[in-house]
Amino acid sequence: MPIVKWDPLRNIAALQDRINKVFDETFRDGDPPENSVSICAWRPAVDIYETENGIIIKAELPGVRKEDISVEVKDNILTLKGERIQEKEVIQEKYFRRERCFGTFHRSFTMQDVVNPDKIKAGFKDGVLEVEVPKPEAEKPKQIKVNIE
Repeated sequence: MPIVKWDPLRNIAALQDRINKVFDETFRDGDPPENSVSICAWRPAVDIYETENGIIIKAELPGVRKEDISVEVKDNILTLKGERIQEKEVIQEKYFRRERCFGTFHRSFTMQDVVNPDKIKAGFKDGVLEVEVPKPEAEKPKQIKVNIE
């Protein structure tokens, strides 16, 4: 029987999924009690991955206009902010189900390396914000050709 190293953080993702499910069932129920205020805070889904040239952050922002999005860097913390504005007020009693959330969002990510804000690029297409954070010049691997004689 092989020895498996104990990892105390191994089940964190499963725990987070269960907690999210409880919150979804509690706060996103399509049939809130009368005279209650619908609580709906949204947090856009984000993918972060590394490429040869830097870090890519992709955030799903459906229904958000590019004018309502900001990307900021301060003290090596990259922050995405924005707002999804509700199209038109509809009387609460006319809803059969209400799951979409509106309002502001705020996501912050600590960068491991020193970030040059002037070199960060961002694009927004089809409801997805893509932010490219280039690696510092010193970190990029330098390839040296070896001549064999």
